[in-house]
Amino acid sequence: MMGEYLLYSSGKLFGGVYDDRFLVKDTKASRAVLSASEIPYDGASEMMLVDIEDRDAVADLVIRMLPELPEPKRRRK
Repeated sequence: MMGEYLLYSSGKLFGGVYDDRFLVKDTKASRAVLSASEIPYDGASEMMLVDIEDRDAVADLVIRMLPELPEPKRRRK
């Protein structure tokens, strides 16, 4: 089952809150800042645990991650 909240920026999924853990996708930018990885739920890929509390640093991390994330899929009409 998916986490409680999924987090998007510019239409791209970058992370979520899973069992009271803030996790972001594993990208080059997130690995440069974060060191711990966890599995959000059974069957999911590992994600990076956000263990920093500086909101400006977290916002900067998300901005640096966005170019590394895939474009959102177009919905069928």
